[in-house]
Amino acid sequence: MVNIFAVYKPLLRWVMKLVGMRPQIVEIEPGTIMNFWVPHETPKKSKNSNNNKAVVFIHGFAADGIITWQSQVLALARKYKVYVPDLVFFGGSITDRSERSPEFQAECVAKGLKKLGVERCTLVGLSYGGMIGFKMAEMYPDLVESMVLTCSVMALTKSISDAALERIGFKSWSDYLLPDSVQGVKVLFDIATFKLPRIPSFIYKHYLEVMFDNRKEREELLLALVIDDNDFTIPSHPQRVHLLWGENDIIFNMEVVNNLKRQLGDRATLQYIEKAGHLVEVERPCVYNKHLKEILTTLLEDGDQTQRSL
Repeated sequence: MVNIFAVYKPLLRWVMKLVGMRPQIVEIEPGTIMNFWVPHETPKKSKNSNNNKAVVFIHGFAADGIITWQSQVLALARKYKVYVPDLVFFGGSITDRSERSPEFQAECVAKGLKKLGVERCTLVGLSYGGMIGFKMAEMYPDLVESMVLTCSVMALTKSISDAALERIGFKSWSDYLLPDSVQGVKVLFDIATFKLPRIPSFIYKHYLEVMFDNRKEREELLLALVIDDNDFTIPSHPQRVHLLWGENDIIFNMEVVNNLKRQLGDRATLQYIEKAGHLVEVERPCVYNKHLKEILTTLLEDGDQTQRSL
């Protein structure tokens, strides 16, 4: 049987072109390249045009950028300048460097965006992608104007990591996020969703065959992700942060997100989506997109008002 995802990816590529998106390889530095999905044509600059607002979607660990964010890109690409990177060792992105830290991923995404001409952007990050987003906001405050974070944390400290792993019943993140069996893929999605629909086993098999390349390097990414609690200090982010959460996320549950909101203080808002787990953007895409559009509209209006007041 032909792998269904091997067929779906070219179809998705065609659909993305219909909404004005195309893939582009960007050389970050010699030996490091990243794949980005970018606007097919740069919109004409207009002082108050939504088309001048860049929205950057950063994916989590279970899939590459366009697979993760396909529903959101289709909903927003005609209104905003949408950029979707594949993080290093996902999709078409690769490096010959030994660096595996979130800081390195943040550096690569920021350099890639700058090479693509992006000067200011709103980041939308899921899980691992949200952690990269926080690093980008800390390291590149002139680039990151605001953030929308979904089911993520500022940093995966050992205490947060240990508690999350205990909740989902795994000893390590690589055991959970890098399954080596059809059953392992099913468990991955069962934990990450509120109610997993009945899916034929061959779908999981096909997903396993194409979505977990660069295993050694991804395991190294996960090892570099967890830090000692004593090594974490809450950064002072100037950006506005919107937390958009699946109410039934058991990986980063309500206790985690409420603590995150307290850490962020007055510059953060929090919205829950009912009957949705960790992969809320996939599980309830229409509801997620509705909230996301409202958030981006608010950010756009505030940005325009600030410009007019200058």
